[in-house]
Amino acid sequence: MMTIINTNNAPAPIGPYSQATAAGNFVFVSGQIPLNPVTGELVTTGITDEAVMVMENIKAILIEAGIGFENIVKTSIFLTDLGNFGQVNEVYGKYFTANFPARETVQVSALPKGVNVEISVIAVK
Repeated sequence: MMTIINTNNAPAPIGPYSQATAAGNFVFVSGQIPLNPVTGELVTTGITDEAVMVMENIKAILIEAGIGFENIVKTSIFLTDLGNFGQVNEVYGKYFTANFPARETVQVSALPKGVNVEISVIAVK
């Protein structure tokens, strides 16, 4: 059985998908971009600010699911420029304290709405 997870504290989906779904003990969080859920505007003030917004959107969805960053077992980071990896990694690292999840980071040619970073996660309750 699948449960849909949605919160007003993260951006509404921009297509036919959910912010997250839960199946069994797993929570699958859709890729989050630096879209401010309050203003509906993209954060475009630099890759560090963009990464913070993405992580805050993930945080809001995890909270709605009743879990936190410590429950994440896998992350996928998509960047349009791997030259931004260091800055994104620095922000990312501030959200985890121990037992870091598995992760891949890949460079892609484009992301939705022309953003520079998108991150999706899988967590376990």
